[in-house]
Amino acid sequence: MKNLSLVFRSLALPVLLLTLNAAGAQEKQPLRYVDAATLTVIGKSMPTPKLFQRVDTARYELWQPVKNYSAFSTGLAVVFRTDSRTIRARWKTGGYGLGHNMTAIARKGLDLYIERDGQWAYAGFGWPKGDNHDSALVEYMDEGEKTCLVYLPLWDEVLSLELGIDGDSRIEAVPNPFRHRIVVLGSSITHGASAGRPGMTWTARLARRMGLDFLNLGYSGQCKLQPEFARMLAEMDADAFVFDAFSNPSAGEIEERLDAFVATVRKAHPSTPLIFIQTEVRETVNFNLRARKFESDKRAAAEAGVRRLMKDDRNIYFIDSRGMIGTDHLGTVDGSHPSDQGFMYMTRHLEPQLRKIFRKYGIR
Repeated sequence: MKNLSLVFRSLALPVLLLTLNAAGAQEKQPLRYVDAATLTVIGKSMPTPKLFQRVDTARYELWQPVKNYSAFSTGLAVVFRTDSRTIRARWKTGGYGLGHNMTAIARKGLDLYIERDGQWAYAGFGWPKGDNHDSALVEYMDEGEKTCLVYLPLWDEVLSLELGIDGDSRIEAVPNPFRHRIVVLGSSITHGASAGRPGMTWTARLARRMGLDFLNLGYSGQCKLQPEFARMLAEMDADAFVFDAFSNPSAGEIEERLDAFVATVRKAHPSTPLIFIQTEVRETVNFNLRARKFESDKRAAAEAGVRRLMKDDRNIYFIDSRGMIGTDHLGTVDGSHPSDQGFMYMTRHLEPQLRKIFRKYGIR
């Protein structure tokens, strides 16, 4: 009996080694890389000379840092279908530094979601290293085709992007999974500060939840109802405009600029809904009396201005922001910019109100 056991062991060992070698060969097969430009790039508000930027900077008289921000890949994503068990990426960014209130992944990294049972499920991220990046997004997946969505960096320019897949697998472009065109102009809150990953901004979250194409035109610290922004929007195709336009300007700037800003956009888009979101109630005002007065004044000016315009224009809307980033003091990173939890509160606050407005215009 002892000898028979030894025979079985001697036979089983080669089989086990063959199995392990086959698994290892499958895991270690060489990857092939494809240029992401051959796939579907979504989130763009207009054609641009460089594919991975959101606004053509040569078309408008932009100032710094708006010109730089326009070349960022904020809100852009690549959509494709593949049967690969591995997804890897190589990408180059433009050399912008890291900030004090954001993760490196949000600023320069990638964020992968895969469609599962009709929902977008988080699948992995691209870890940035300097400005020449090479990172696995996900490995060891099940076999079968998957529809993938890779969000690009929020706070840098993407100079090139290649996606790596198993050498014997397929990859192909697929149509934009999101419907309509919702153009969002806003502050750093829209730009994505301080989301943990590129796909965690409020615009990206609402796109995945609502199936609508939210185009992110967030300009950190620079969105002050300037006429150049109005002229830019006037030239864009949109089913609706959403504005996070009251976070950056003072009360005086709102009173001085709001009417002309709306008039320029309205002339080009006579009946398109213009939806203004009141700026959040910042945590920075909890004890700072000077900040409290500044924020209170501009909130009052914003609401008074929009509600006055609403009397003569039934396609203008105002969304109150009370409670928008929660009331538990966990909604921001620095008192102003939402944490991922704050962005969750924000999407829950905005989604039902936006759905109600959009339904009036057949946007669903």
